[in-house]
Amino acid sequence: MLQQEDEEVARRLFQDMDLEGSIDYRSTAFAGRDFGGLHASPPFAVVRPSGSRDISSVIRFALKSPNLTVAARGNGHSINGQAMANRGLVIDMKRPSDAVIDFVRSDAGFAVDVGGGALWEDVLTRCVSEFGFSPRSWTDYLGLTVGGTLSNAGVSGQTFRYGPQTSNVTELEVVTGTGDTVICSDGQNSELFFSVLGGLGQFGIITRARVLVQPAPNMVRWIRVVYSEFDEFTRDAESLITRPESESFDYVEGFAFVNSDDPVNGWPSVLLNPDQLWDTGFMIRSASPVLYCLEVALHYNKGDCSSTVDTRVERLLGRLRFMEDTLFQVDLNYIDFLLRVKEAEKQAKANGIWDAPHPWLNLFVSKTSIEDFDRLVFKEILKDGIGGPMLVYPISRSKWDERTSVVLPDGEIFYIVALLRFTNPYQKSPSVRDLVAQNHEIIEACVRNGLDFKLYLPHYNTEEGWKQHFGDRWSWFEEMKSKYDPMAILAPGQKIFTRNPSCGIN
Repeated sequence: MLQQEDEEVARRLFQDMDLEGSIDYRSTAFAGRDFGGLHASPPFAVVRPSGSRDISSVIRFALKSPNLTVAARGNGHSINGQAMANRGLVIDMKRPSDAVIDFVRSDAGFAVDVGGGALWEDVLTRCVSEFGFSPRSWTDYLGLTVGGTLSNAGVSGQTFRYGPQTSNVTELEVVTGTGDTVICSDGQNSELFFSVLGGLGQFGIITRARVLVQPAPNMVRWIRVVYSEFDEFTRDAESLITRPESESFDYVEGFAFVNSDDPVNGWPSVLLNPDQLWDTGFMIRSASPVLYCLEVALHYNKGDCSSTVDTRVERLLGRLRFMEDTLFQVDLNYIDFLLRVKEAEKQAKANGIWDAPHPWLNLFVSKTSIEDFDRLVFKEILKDGIGGPMLVYPISRSKWDERTSVVLPDGEIFYIVALLRFTNPYQKSPSVRDLVAQNHEIIEACVRNGLDFKLYLPHYNTEEGWKQHFGDRWSWFEEMKSKYDPMAILAPGQKIFTRNPSCGIN
């Protein structure tokens, strides 16, 4: 709780903001912590805006102060304090599940207009139930805000076909670091549009997005198959993402796991049916300490003949080289499939580990370097697992609009590698410090061995680190910052730019 003098200062400072929403300068602790649990930076106050006008007022107010910064916080799922503002103003963007979603026709097809603070899980359920349509590109976990994922990229098993979420939005409403509310698109204020997409919150706060949608299927055949050899796993995965749409699945992902009976890191994590008993004989069939699971899904409708679905699945799987008798599959509702991680969240909360620290590491690794990454990281540093999923699957660069702020490794095909650790305070496990050190060890191994990679959801503590991350795009990124947030008010938790001083309020 703030000291009494702080409360008096807060009342005096905020009396001129004329907000329709609310300001909280007492219960702010939640906004000083995020899902990663690795950093704590309490803000001076939390603002709950009623709309873009309030957000503009907050930013214009901060501009008059000598040192206030502003951070937009969605559902607090950042890992390294990216949505924090130490002694600054945090704007709580998360909106109620009944927020307005409008179905519109655009030049690119059908779309929905949604608020930047809407959760993707709410967008999914309402789009399907009200319109029979669904966004084309997702993230695996949908308890995230629209503006939050569009500020990064938004990747999942559909990215190989439709590109990331940043490639599936046609218009944005943005409040810039100067307090201006701007409508932008490919054809209108395009410079702002592309800089904000994947821009890590540096140029503006997304208050509305027009997201492309398509008719939603009813059902999904969810399938997992296992590989003992990494080269066979990558060959099949790359084949699936480069085939014509009619010759492939609708979703392609994959992960590495430990050849053991460990329920989190081993074979049991591959099973799709919780009632299925796993065969201990699987472990004997491969001497490799690390195995690979290709995860795919096929969309269909309830009216489709089951034999037709079976035939298509058999045809698509027939060209793959997975280990014999390692086919696991289940049919489920389309919404349930997309919300599958929600069930894992419920279990983690019930077990008391959801609020424990999550020292995750996410990378984009070029196809030219992925075998070396497997050898150096999966088979050596992480051969005993990480206490959570180790995602690895290919993505096609051609599906990305490279006018956005997202930076990628070289080559047409690159891999997303997501090391999603779940620390368990109730079991003996490595300390958070050790896990963070292991993340640094992985990055250092990649650098030392000349691997072509970029951090996804990047985090650096120095300007030099950010310069290396953006490479030859750094000067452009700086230019956009000076144009749309010249005082460096926005997203201070990213630690890219330092707040510029201005004349303060007396």
